[in-house]
Amino acid sequence: MARHSAHANDPATLSVKGRDVKLRTIGFVLLAGLAIWFIAANTKSVTIRLWIPTVTLPLWSVLTVTLLVGMILGLLVAHRRSRR
Repeated sequence: MARHSAHANDPATLSVKGRDVKLRTIGFVLLAGLAIWFIAANTKSVTIRLWIPTVTLPLWSVLTVTLLVGMILGLLVAHRRSRR
């Protein structure tokens, strides 16, 4: 694996099986894998209090919803920054 960089402002890449892959893509895949593993490992039920109602759900579903909301918020922030 060798680092390639055509310009100083280009993102860092690695050559994997003859293809250039951005380091942030590799980092994203690793973090996504860890998140999925963490969600799959936590299967017990938990009680969550939402202002007034109290609900009992499997922890994996709560973690999945939290992950999805975090990803959506991250995409919205990244989109706003790219428009500036």
